[in-house]
Amino acid sequence: MNKLVLAAATVLALFATSANAQAIRIATEGAYAPWNFLDDAGKPAGFEIDLGNELCKRAALECSFQVNEWDSIIPNLVAGNYDVIMAGMSITDERKQTIDFTTNYFPPDPSNYMVRTGTQIDFNALSGKNIGVQGGTIQAGYAETTFGGSNTIKAFETADQALADLNAGNVDVVLADGSYISEIVAGSGGAIEVVGPEVMLGNGVGAGVRKADTDLRDKLTSAIDAMKKDGSLDALIIKWFPDKAPGPIFAGG
Repeated sequence: MNKLVLAAATVLALFATSANAQAIRIATEGAYAPWNFLDDAGKPAGFEIDLGNELCKRAALECSFQVNEWDSIIPNLVAGNYDVIMAGMSITDERKQTIDFTTNYFPPDPSNYMVRTGTQIDFNALSGKNIGVQGGTIQAGYAETTFGGSNTIKAFETADQALADLNAGNVDVVLADGSYISEIVAGSGGAIEVVGPEVMLGNGVGAGVRKADTDLRDKLTSAIDAMKKDGSLDALIIKWFPDKAPGPIFAGG
């Protein structure tokens, strides 16, 4: 009888914990594989979805994912339409003027240029070229500052649209995260290649939160730090970004 009472109490405790869990809505772009994308069922999938689910489990949060276009993802966070951004977003001083970030869950990653294989680009005297970027990214800002004026900077809603115009010959070169480009090059059958210098931008990728949500930020940061310490974050990164192997990626991971 005592065992039955104990079992019933355990079940009730579990239900109570679940009922008291803080409900968190996480926004992602759903168009930046392998960081985040929509699977065959139209549901968010990828590195950040796996990571978000694990962070929520560790932080005792009840989380759901929703898709939001990149160009409005920060304004909609500030407006309260969701609580967290996990969308391959680099931590920058400019963005920190509007929102706050957790510690990074992906280390600073060089940006790369990709072109149609065989395209000759002189980055020391770049002029008259069409340069594709995803609008509102750190790469867009860098391209405008570095190459604007003598070149045309074409900003696209998604990185995949920039890639499509590169394949169609409408842009000469695309600048994007190296982790994104490496997947494109590997799957291009030799049609796309990386050229030019690497460009280091940002302070790694983190989860964005409203400035007032310090408790939520700290809970997620603690969970990220724990995953770094036990090596599970390294393992998850290597699962989705095999070119990062061998690890460890984070110190102590």
